[in-house]
Amino acid sequence: MAGMTIPTRKLSAAGPVVGALGLGAMGMSDMYGPADESQSIATLHAALDAGMNLIDTADFYGSGHNELLISRALRERRRDEVVLSVKFGSRKHPDGSFQPAPYDVSAVAVRDRLAQSLRRLNTDYIDIYRPSRLNPDVPIEETVGALREMQEAGYIRHIGLSEVGEESIRRAAAVATISDVQIEYSLLSRGPEQALLPTLRELGIGLTAYGVLSRGLLSGHWTVDRALGSKDFRAALPRFNGANLAANLKLVEELGRVARELAATTSQVAIAWVAAQGDDIVPLVGARRVDRLEESLGALDVRLTPEHLTRIEAAIPAGAAAGGRYMDQQLHLLDSER
Repeated sequence: MAGMTIPTRKLSAAGPVVGALGLGAMGMSDMYGPADESQSIATLHAALDAGMNLIDTADFYGSGHNELLISRALRERRRDEVVLSVKFGSRKHPDGSFQPAPYDVSAVAVRDRLAQSLRRLNTDYIDIYRPSRLNPDVPIEETVGALREMQEAGYIRHIGLSEVGEESIRRAAAVATISDVQIEYSLLSRGPEQALLPTLRELGIGLTAYGVLSRGLLSGHWTVDRALGSKDFRAALPRFNGANLAANLKLVEELGRVARELAATTSQVAIAWVAAQGDDIVPLVGARRVDRLEESLGALDVRLTPEHLTRIEAAIPAGAAAGGRYMDQQLHLLDSER
């Protein structure tokens, strides 16, 4: 992988040029149980060496740990080598659990949380800054207006959004130029195709897709008897439980058959499918180890013909997933699900 340079894509007409795959760093600090810091840093270095310059994080991943980890990894790197995408708004208790909504996305919070992220990341600016979720009691115009002020002051380069619906995107775009919207998009989560993607394309806004492997379900490495630790939030997700899990893994088996014909792994085909949905989409992969990163990068060598895409669609049709992508009480809080 040394010296590898992957293809690039542009996040909107005014957005940054990034690698065709981005790295989601959440699992290096949070949500999926313990991670090895030395492996995490090695993975971040390997991603940058491959030309995978988009690194996605949030100030609440590990309650600041993720930003500090990334700062350590970038210590010997040029700042212009990386496109840092940072989310804010979610809040945590000292024990690491999330505080219930509403999310803190007021104009005051924008400035306060940005100041803290700049300090932890040891940088003068953040490339893309975005609210992780919306607060229905805070007009999106207030949040995006404050982000625009920080952009004009030079503290952020681009403004992004996350898990928002069509109306909110239009309202935000009327206030400032939006580079991209981050949302879960995979063979098991096809919701963005209905209204979100058409709206983004109408407005010239890019999409960064997280959960492209449905948090591991589509990796080909998951088994029905896999034990999840107490700090792995997937244990509470409907798709990972009981009959839902068994049904979803049956779908993955069908995808695996297509992958074998392509001489690729199941995860590579799942990632390649997302990338094939448009040049305005950048899949984020959540690798925590170099070997998993290398497997994900192999997706860029998978060439999906129209016949392959038809076969994949037959293996996992839209709406085939058993169980929601979040628990019901979380789903109803998402602007993108309204």
